[in-house]
Amino acid sequence: MNFLSFHAYLLHPEPRSPADKKVEAKPMAEKWHPDFERLVDEHQSMVFSLAWRMTGDRGLAEEVAQDVFLELDRHMDRIESPEHAMFWLRRVAINRSADALRRRKVRGVDLWVEIEENHGAPAEERSSPLSARLEQLLSTLPEAQRAALVLRYQEDLTPEEIAATVDAPVATVKSNLQRGLKLLRSKATTHLKEYIRGL
Repeated sequence: MNFLSFHAYLLHPEPRSPADKKVEAKPMAEKWHPDFERLVDEHQSMVFSLAWRMTGDRGLAEEVAQDVFLELDRHMDRIESPEHAMFWLRRVAINRSADALRRRKVRGVDLWVEIEENHGAPAEERSSPLSARLEQLLSTLPEAQRAALVLRYQEDLTPEEIAATVDAPVATVKSNLQRGLKLLRSKATTHLKEYIRGL
C-alpha cells in the first residue's frame, strides 16, 4: 500500500604529510556543530508534511512547523548529529501536531467535518484524487494509529524506528499499524465508495 507515498529527502579532508598525524586526527574528534538555517532548509518540507498529515489542516500544519523550528532554535545545544536532528524533528513534529489537535479538541467525525469545510465542496461533490481522499481519511484516525501510519508510509521507518520516535513499545507500534490500516479500510468503504470497489 503506497497511498502515503510522498516526496521525502561529505567531507574530504585535505591530504596531510605523515608528520602531521596528530593534527590529522583532530577533525575526526571535533564535535559536530549544527547549523540552524541549514537544518531548516533541509527538513522544513518533512516537518510540514508530517504536521499536515497528522492534522489534516494546512494552516494548522504551518503553525506546528513554525513551533517545531522555534523549539529547535531553543534546543540547538542538545542536537548531537545530523541523524539526531532528524530523529528530534520527527518526534517533536508528531508531538506538537498531537498537542495542536488536543487543544482544538478535534476528534473523529468532527475532524472530518472540518476537513470538508477547509477543502470547499462536500466529499460527494468533489472529484479529488484517491490519494488525497485517503489522506483526509487518515486524519480522522486515532492519534497513535495516525502517527504510526504516517511515520511508516511517509517516512519509511521500521516499526522499531517508529517505536523510538514515539517512545512506545514495538509491539504497540505494530498493533497501531495493524489497527490503523484496518480502520482506514473500514472508513474507505463508507467514504470512498465511488473510488473503491470490493473492499
